[in-house]
Amino acid sequence: MTFDDWRALSPANAAQTVLRRIRERLSPAQQRAVFRFVPTATALTHAFASADRSLPLGGVPFAIKDLFDLAGVPTFAGSTFLPDVRPTPPADGAFVTALRQAGAVPAGKTQMHEFAYGITGENAHFGDCERPGFPGRVSGGSSSGSAAAVAAGIVPLALASDTGGSVRLPAAFCGLWGIRCAPREPWIADAVPLSPTFDAAGWFTATAADMRTSLRALIGLASPQREPRGCFVVPAGLDPDVAAACLAAAERLATPADADTASAAFAAFAPTAQAYGVITGTDAWRYHSVWADRYRERYDPSVWHRLTFARRLTADQQRQAADILGRTRAFWSGFFAAWDFLVLPASPCAALLKSDCTQANRERILALTAPASLAGLPVLTVPVQLPSGLSTGLQIIVPAINSPSIAWILPD
Repeated sequence: MTFDDWRALSPANAAQTVLRRIRERLSPAQQRAVFRFVPTATALTHAFASADRSLPLGGVPFAIKDLFDLAGVPTFAGSTFLPDVRPTPPADGAFVTALRQAGAVPAGKTQMHEFAYGITGENAHFGDCERPGFPGRVSGGSSSGSAAAVAAGIVPLALASDTGGSVRLPAAFCGLWGIRCAPREPWIADAVPLSPTFDAAGWFTATAADMRTSLRALIGLASPQREPRGCFVVPAGLDPDVAAACLAAAERLATPADADTASAAFAAFAPTAQAYGVITGTDAWRYHSVWADRYRERYDPSVWHRLTFARRLTADQQRQAADILGRTRAFWSGFFAAWDFLVLPASPCAALLKSDCTQANRERILALTAPASLAGLPVLTVPVQLPSGLSTGLQIIVPAINSPSIAWILPD
């Protein structure tokens, strides 16, 4: 169902449809893995009835990644204990407020990789979030529940965040459109942080038309005065079917990067995953250090392992990461002086089986997503279907969220 389909429903029918689809489209285990909180039928019907249908998103239901605050609902951020150290929010966060002001209706809060410190969608407390339609394959994280909710057709819009790829990878794994905004903007500023240096708000839709509508409603779309000039690179190390599909899709949007541009890009991108890990870890430990040891037994072991790495980072490692950060941003500054956008694969593979959620695959993923993260760049993710029925995606990396390149890729 598209935005328009949802807007055509009566309040009671819209509420019933959301709740029925949760029951019918998710197993009991996946209901727990995908949703943290779901309103009652009465509350949801009232919310739809109160929505101003004259507004751009009036009557469109949306899910909320559980690191954004919803008034009166505890925020857990994928953990079991965050409300013990962070009070229940008395008011909506900035991102939820913006959606409500556009007329959209909160339809639940979604599960996530604990504290957003992971990229697969696994959660040791509430269950691994699966890619709808493909049991045993993960949805991608950390915005796992939000991606699954849209891919399952439960809601047409879901809020997410992206630090090192947490919009881009779930969008690619689940066959969705995704948008990553930029760090340090109001929508992300009051969310539970992973790394304020890189954290960015974002969201998913199932269709290009709904992505265009949501962007126009929430940010605005700048009409291109000319055809934007973009290029693409397809790095080595992708699964063969993903490489072939990404190449074919990229050729419809841009030209291959010339040899000098491609060489400079690969050289700039090579150390970015390493620097991302150090800077993200430094930020994460700064946030968690106040209570980490007290709650050590209640962390997901994999998240605790990353925090243990972070607390041991040395000043020399941090200086090296800062140097890589500066060189990466210098590359992007030069790139955007000549080009309007870069097309890069969003994932090296299709949605992973649980057994394939390894450190090696995490590094393959970050090799693709960290270059834009280090520069704090907005990214539109375009879904790309694979012959298997699974999916991957393309990153459309732009210098600003209102770049005309996005409007060009999402035409009326």
